[in-house]
Amino acid sequence: MSFNAGADLGRCLESLHAAPPAAPHEILVVDNASTDGSVDVVRRWADVTLIEAGANVGFARANNIGIRASGGTNLLLLNSDTVVPAGAVDRLLAELDRHPDVAVVGPRLVDGAGHAELSFGRMIGPLNELRQKRLARSGAVEDLTRREHRPDWVSGACLLVRRADAEAVGGLDERFFMYTEDVDFCAAIRARGRAILFAPGIQVVHLRGRSAASAPAATREHYRRSQVAFYEKHHPIWVPLLKLYVRIFS
Repeated sequence: MSFNAGADLGRCLESLHAAPPAAPHEILVVDNASTDGSVDVVRRWADVTLIEAGANVGFARANNIGIRASGGTNLLLLNSDTVVPAGAVDRLLAELDRHPDVAVVGPRLVDGAGHAELSFGRMIGPLNELRQKRLARSGAVEDLTRREHRPDWVSGACLLVRRADAEAVGGLDERFFMYTEDVDFCAAIRARGRAILFAPGIQVVHLRGRSAASAPAATREHYRRSQVAFYEKHHPIWVPLLKLYVRIFS
C-alpha cells in the first residue's frame, strides 16, 4: 500500500529488484490515489502490478485489495517506506517453514540510521499501551529487539503471513483506516491458536511516518478513530473513558 510516498516507494521497489527473493514471487502496489506521481514510479517496473484504488481507502482496505489480487501461498505486507536488504524475504519465508505453528513473522525494523523500532508488543489495552510507550522511549529497545519473541503482534510495516491464515480471519478489518489494524489482525490469528513470531536476525529498514508526515492533522484524526474502534471491538468497557480522554486532549 502506498500514499503520496513516491520517493520512498521508488527506493523500496529498487531494493526488491536489486536482490530479488530466490522464491517465486510477484510484486503488487496498491496506490491510494496519490497525487505525487507515485503511479509513474511504479510504472517504471514492468514486472510490478499496479492497482489504483481510486481513493485513499486506508491501510487495511488497500492491503485487502492487494491480497485478493495476489496468488501466493504466503503474503508479505510491506510499507512503501521500507528498504528490504538482500535475502531478507527468503529468510522470513524460511522462518515460516521452520515453525509450522507460526502464522505471522515480523523482522527487526530499524530506521535509516540503524536504530531499532519497537515493532512488536502485547495486545493493546490501557496498561499495555502505557507500557509500550514507556519501552519505546527507553534504552531497552536495542536489547529487546535482539531477542526472538512470540509477541501478541508484529508491525504491519513488514509482515509475512500464510495466505491460509490471512483468509481464515477474513483479512484485515477495514473499520481501521490507519493504525491498530496489524494488532487486530494478529489478535484474530492468535484466537485461532496460531502463533506470531518476531525474528530479530532478519532486518528491514523502515523510514517510518513518511505518508503520515504529508498530512499530520488527518493522521492524528485517523489514529484516534482507529484507537476508539479498537477499544469498541476488544475493550468496550473502556470506551467512555477513552472518548473522554480524546475529547480533552485532542
